[in-house]
Amino acid sequence: MAQMMRTARSRSGLLATDGKPHPLQDALLAVTAFLGLISLVTAAFPALHLLTVCTGLIGVLTGGYGQFISETTRERFGLVLGLGASAIGLFLGLAHSDLTSGFVGG
Repeated sequence: MAQMMRTARSRSGLLATDGKPHPLQDALLAVTAFLGLISLVTAAFPALHLLTVCTGLIGVLTGGYGQFISETTRERFGLVLGLGASAIGLFLGLAHSDLTSGFVGG
């Protein structure tokens, strides 16, 4: 009787990787998570709206590009968390003031 042989996987689950290094994707994940955290924390202070908006916008852009080139579920999961934090910070920063108020005297 022929039986299928199964190889034991060392890692399985949500954060499984393919076993290959992805330095660019990992860097984008780290940058997006860091900018999302900064944007979310500084959103609590209305005086820091320009920093909140800038970090949120850059975090959304890096996270979007990271999603475009991501190869594993682990990368996508972290990028979605960073993107969400960046977007919430961006929206809260824009609620306090617009993007150009720190650059244009007004």
